[in-house]
Amino acid sequence: MKDKITIDGSRGEGGGQVLRTALSLAAVTGHELELVKIRAGREKPGLKRQHLTCVKAVAEICGAKVSDIEVGSTSLAFEPGPIKGGDYRFDIGTAGSVTLVAQTVIPVLLKADGPSTVTITGGTHVPFAPVWEFFAETYLPELRRMGARVEAELDSCGFYPAAGGVVRLRIWPYDEAKRAERYELTGLGAYRGGVVKGVVSHLPRSIAEAEVGAVCVQLRDLGLRRDIQEIDAFGPGNYCCVKLDYERATVVFSGVGTYDKSRKAVANEVAHEVREFVKSGKACEKHLADQLLVPLNILVGGGYKWETDGLWEDEVWHPNWNIDVQKETLHYKTNQDVIAQFSESLRN
Repeated sequence: MKDKITIDGSRGEGGGQVLRTALSLAAVTGHELELVKIRAGREKPGLKRQHLTCVKAVAEICGAKVSDIEVGSTSLAFEPGPIKGGDYRFDIGTAGSVTLVAQTVIPVLLKADGPSTVTITGGTHVPFAPVWEFFAETYLPELRRMGARVEAELDSCGFYPAAGGVVRLRIWPYDEAKRAERYELTGLGAYRGGVVKGVVSHLPRSIAEAEVGAVCVQLRDLGLRRDIQEIDAFGPGNYCCVKLDYERATVVFSGVGTYDKSRKAVANEVAHEVREFVKSGKACEKHLADQLLVPLNILVGGGYKWETDGLWEDEVWHPNWNIDVQKETLHYKTNQDVIAQFSESLRN
């Protein structure tokens, strides 16, 4: 067992991303992990069901020894073992994000001793998390460009609070022979068109029509096609997303309806995110950027050199990849900080 790494969960954005990144990297590098002040930056600190599922999922995959934890726990000890491929099923038990659990276990299972299938149940279209379309059409294609072999299928959508969404994954061990010599996301190429999709489940179709119409008006210069869908999910729900297709990649933006958010607010949220990205002229959308850091450092290689004790005031070292980031968000910088603490193992 390698030396223990202790991570303060209150640093940076102080949320669940610190936990997820630390778990994935501890399993892959073999470092014993101690996490303290988990989600200290949130209104209700400590583990929620989604985070508890992440811990239990990674622990099952690598046979880890874990301290006694429950919903609300603010610290944990995690001692990983060998990563095993297999057939895994993880039920969050709430509308916690399926895609965030998936992003936690995928980098681990890419280092397993054999192929894996994973079924995750929970929320697929919930606030403050990547929706299915972003996960499947923006995030996973970039992992494949790194040489990863991952397939994903959506069985059913899950909204807050009813949940019931199901995603199935197939993950093969990473073939080092297919490692990308260098990964670049510095240009998207020509714009090929886009679509704005509005989806409702057990709600009036007019909600989706209004959202799609409002987005099309605000983004008329992009010539978006319209797609209205009525689905039969486990419970009521609504979301709106814009998909922009470029020569180099597909970029997805989304807004999820809630009981206290109007259809106008959902449309404005989506349109604003699209406008800001297009205006930036950058290739790597700001949310995608922080989500790519873990697989980039594990699969392509890299790390971070620290020259001072200050957070993010140090030289970034990643000779094998380059991403042209729309904006270095607090989530992005926090992920850099967590990854840096595993840098020596990631470089070896």
